[in-house]
Amino acid sequence: EEKDIQPADAAGEAAPEGETAAKPPRNAKKELIEWVKAFVFAGIIVALIFGFVIRPVEVLGHSMEPTLQNGDRLIEWMLFYTPQQGDTVILSENTGLDEALVKRVIATGGQTVEVTEEGDVLVDGAVLDEPYLTETTQSPGDMTYPVTVPEGQVFVMGDNRAQSLDSRDTVIGLIDEDDIEGRVLFRFYPFGSFGGVD
Repeated sequence: EEKDIQPADAAGEAAPEGETAAKPPRNAKKELIEWVKAFVFAGIIVALIFGFVIRPVEVLGHSMEPTLQNGDRLIEWMLFYTPQQGDTVILSENTGLDEALVKRVIATGGQTVEVTEEGDVLVDGAVLDEPYLTETTQSPGDMTYPVTVPEGQVFVMGDNRAQSLDSRDTVIGLIDEDDIEGRVLFRFYPFGSFGGVD
């Protein structure tokens, strides 16, 4: 004959019908360790994202006005980036001025650039459409034109052509793609100007 078996308590007696055995007490130390592990893991992920994928940067100077203002805060995309004409990019400190620069890509490898005395910028013989400018490119600098950009390099300029030291000047010259840290994704400060950068 089969009999129902009741769970026994510590004294070996059957637990009263309708009651279950008490749950074991929480291990506070173990829970704390699990929380610490979770925070450390999250911190590592955030560090990797901000170290290799995106990064906040601050605009210092006036060479990209009116597109960008001194003190603007930007988010830069760095992972698997290939420069494209028209992109606003962050250059590394290896560009001749020992400081990071914000510039616009005017031409990439294989394209030919010419800056005329009249202030026109030509790429592959066609005048570049630059709606982001408020004035013409007043100075061609000391670069010898026309210049064909070698593969793996780019020609950059600031949008404030009168106050930008860029590829028109041989102090900066053509920029190696390896010296481009990344592309500007958007501006997050000041909050009233939040959004993409043309």
